[in-house]
Amino acid sequence: MKRKWLEKVKKVEELAVQYKRHPISLPYKPKLGKPWQPTSIWKLFPRLALAFNYAKTCKEDVHVFALETVIGDTERRLYLVTTYTEFWFYYVKHRNSLAHCYEVIPADAVCKLYFDLEFYIPTNPSANGEKMVALVIEFFIKKLQEIYNIKCSADCVLNLDSSTEDKFSRHLIFVLPNTAFKDNIHVGNFVKSALQPVLLSAELQFCKANSVCGDTDSTLTTKRATPSDNIGDIVNAIQQTEEESALSSLIVRDKNGRKQLFIDLGVYTKNRNFRLYKSSKLGKNVFFEIAKDNTFTSKPGKYVSEEEHVFLCSLISNIRFSDSLQVLTCASSETEKSSPVCFRSGNSSPSDIILKGYRFSPYPEIDYFILSLVTQDGFKGNIRTWNYFFLEELLVYDVINYRLCENIGRPHKSNNVMLLVDLKNEVWYQKCHDPVCRAQHFRSNYYPLPPDVCLPSLFKEEKEDSFFTMDENGNIKETMLNMPLSEGQLLEQHTIPKAEESESDWGNGIDDAVLLQATEDVELADALDLSLIDCSLVNTEIPDMLLLEALDELDTTVKK
Repeated sequence: MKRKWLEKVKKVEELAVQYKRHPISLPYKPKLGKPWQPTSIWKLFPRLALAFNYAKTCKEDVHVFALETVIGDTERRLYLVTTYTEFWFYYVKHRNSLAHCYEVIPADAVCKLYFDLEFYIPTNPSANGEKMVALVIEFFIKKLQEIYNIKCSADCVLNLDSSTEDKFSRHLIFVLPNTAFKDNIHVGNFVKSALQPVLLSAELQFCKANSVCGDTDSTLTTKRATPSDNIGDIVNAIQQTEEESALSSLIVRDKNGRKQLFIDLGVYTKNRNFRLYKSSKLGKNVFFEIAKDNTFTSKPGKYVSEEEHVFLCSLISNIRFSDSLQVLTCASSETEKSSPVCFRSGNSSPSDIILKGYRFSPYPEIDYFILSLVTQDGFKGNIRTWNYFFLEELLVYDVINYRLCENIGRPHKSNNVMLLVDLKNEVWYQKCHDPVCRAQHFRSNYYPLPPDVCLPSLFKEEKEDSFFTMDENGNIKETMLNMPLSEGQLLEQHTIPKAEESESDWGNGIDDAVLLQATEDVELADALDLSLIDCSLVNTEIPDMLLLEALDELDTTVKK
């Protein structure tokens, strides 16, 4: 009797393995607890590229979030793939572990018009933040009407506040029905174009104060005053315009007393991380909440609370697609277009082969690193042009609005600097346009590139060397893949904490627990397969020439 029972158990186990590998139907995925909610997806990645690759394999409408956390006394930024609904479910439930989160605004994704507004209060004692916010809202409502014939009011603008005693900080999100920008680069172009008067006014004031009106490297924008222009007439014309006069209040001073814009123009970049509603920076306890002067009004939909509705409205790339969706565009100026050209003169040597262009080089990760250097400590620098020398493997960045020179220990008054990246030796250093520094053949100390932007890191195959899990209490832990894993740990790798539900919701508790375990095993097998497959390679065919070469090699081997 016992023997027959063991044989039956063995057959059932064999069938179970077979069904896991070849399921009869799609695996059952539990929902968060309500029939209208999405299936459960919750996966953490150490790098953004891995998160995007995984998101491409998901049939559900998933999105990528960044979260700052501390694991083993080390500050980490992880990337989470999940749905909006599930993220909000755990965002509210686990405030300790999910208190420092950011929306990743994908490159080339339609998005809302948004602003990051800030100024340092001690160096701007006369600044009225609320009036400045109202001015920004009123001004861009007018510009949307003038340029795109889009009518809206302050009731369409979500106003979030994260100010402290030292810093005034706001996020503005324009929630326009059936309207979005092509991507956040176009948003940035629109904002910069609309702000040309205030930028030009600041530029002219800077020129007048420093007597460097002819120095093109001292400008704040791509718009230039020609030699035939009368600077005094231009300044007078700007001051006579009420709108431009009002916009002058948007020029504030940073911690060091240098002038800068109230509107941060550095947030309109690819794959931008934008801090979420109800999140603070790591190590801080100041969260984005609805501002006291907020006038945004919008009714939440069915099954959505008012708080969740505000959260969904605050998401920059949360756009509902429909046939009536109007997509707005704003092309950049000619000097800002990314149009690299490869050239070589007829009598040049191989070392003269140069790749050049504006904004983004063939190594965007290094571009972002350079941008982080020229925008730290209150600087508002940007990449003017780049040149890549093939033989030397040298990237030369000509930057603007950044003059900090290591040779003199302070910023130059009128001349910008160059930042050079030696890809062979994985270092970067600084040189100058300043005549004195050039005469001295000055070159700064060499500084190592961050490991994640070095060439071996950029070209290595994207694989996970570790995985992260979050338990039911919101605790996040890291497990290295080269460590021996138990069966329970392997299962935990691709499962997520489930919503709290009573046994009555599932029927028989014991039977459903077994069923849930089995379906999660199937999900695990599927997820492991998907995580190893790049969706861009799924339909890739082997070239005919490669097959023929392989056959020729095989025939030669057989003959030998």
